[in-house]
Amino acid sequence: MAAEKKPDLQDSRQIRASVLHGAGDLRIESRSIFPPGPTDLQVSIRSTGLCGSDLHYYRHYRNGDILVREPMSLGHESAGVVMAVGADVSNFKVGDKVALEVGLPCEQCERCKEGRYNICKGMKFRSSAKAFPHAQGTLQDRINHPAAWCHKLPDDVSLDLGALLEPLSVAIQASRRAQLGAGATVLVFGAGAVGLLVAAMAKISGAGTVVIADIDAGRVQFAVDNKFAHKGFTVPLKRGSTIEEQLDIAKETAAEIGKTTKESGGEVGEVDAVFECTGVPSCVQASIFASRPGGKVLLIGMGTPVQTLPISAAALREVDIIGVFRYANTYPTGIEVVSKKGPDYPDFSKLVTHRYQGLEAAVEAFDMAGKTKDDSGNLVIKVVLETGEEKSNL
Repeated sequence: MAAEKKPDLQDSRQIRASVLHGAGDLRIESRSIFPPGPTDLQVSIRSTGLCGSDLHYYRHYRNGDILVREPMSLGHESAGVVMAVGADVSNFKVGDKVALEVGLPCEQCERCKEGRYNICKGMKFRSSAKAFPHAQGTLQDRINHPAAWCHKLPDDVSLDLGALLEPLSVAIQASRRAQLGAGATVLVFGAGAVGLLVAAMAKISGAGTVVIADIDAGRVQFAVDNKFAHKGFTVPLKRGSTIEEQLDIAKETAAEIGKTTKESGGEVGEVDAVFECTGVPSCVQASIFASRPGGKVLLIGMGTPVQTLPISAAALREVDIIGVFRYANTYPTGIEVVSKKGPDYPDFSKLVTHRYQGLEAAVEAFDMAGKTKDDSGNLVIKVVLETGEEKSNL
């Protein structure tokens, strides 16, 4: 991250941070923060959405093969209020609401120069243990962050929606990578927060029919009821004991989804694009079978790292398999998207199903984020931790 200016200890102030020391071991600690550097903002973090990667770190002290090597604050889906402005910053003022883009690329490599900074090898991303020292996350009272990677929010966009811009950016990146044609038929596997946002972006981008599929019928119904997708399909729980049986089940699932009725009438059949948001092998397999010749499968879900796929079924029909990783240059579009409203427009505010107040509630919030339903049977989609030294109606 950008170096924080440290002229003298007496210039600092004490803030609180939620810090992960081991699996399930979150502690509130005091940290010193200094005035922002010339090109930085000091932001009071007010809203942080809990992400699946944060949950992996919380539960296992690792995320896949990425190990945590020092105490680390989690959180990267964040928005807050500007509390101090660096001397060289002219486009922000104290009191501005901002969404934070927390990945900081090197800005010098070839990928950065061509605008694909999301795959910069030198990327430092808050709450990720990939870089060392780790880039500390946003579950802190305040952070200093480069103004260039802060995005001003309109007055009518809440801080919760500002925090949702981070996962929405993944959906925008996926939509851009898909290059959907007008009226395209689209299938989305996974009706979690990212899958819902991906379906919404496909719909907003002009897809004629968006089908969302999940094993949880409640999530599927939520997607349709709240205008994230046109149609829903509940995936049956079937498991094959051999790879042949697994592929047969995947073919069967794809065929059943193809019987869904289009918005314009008739069956969906094979689709133009599949957005795979689960990482589950059976869903990735079904994605290939569900695609039309010349179609696309976009891999978004970070699930099983090594999989058995019907690759010839893709190659012989020229189905493109496209990776999607984070996002680049998406926040301005995201702000436009969440600013709009309409009778057939997705209600993004409905994604935040559970809110917790204060860093002290982080353990409770993470425990809830690991569930699909709460104790009352309500869906758990996005859990937000609302924090900050000064509470306000912003």
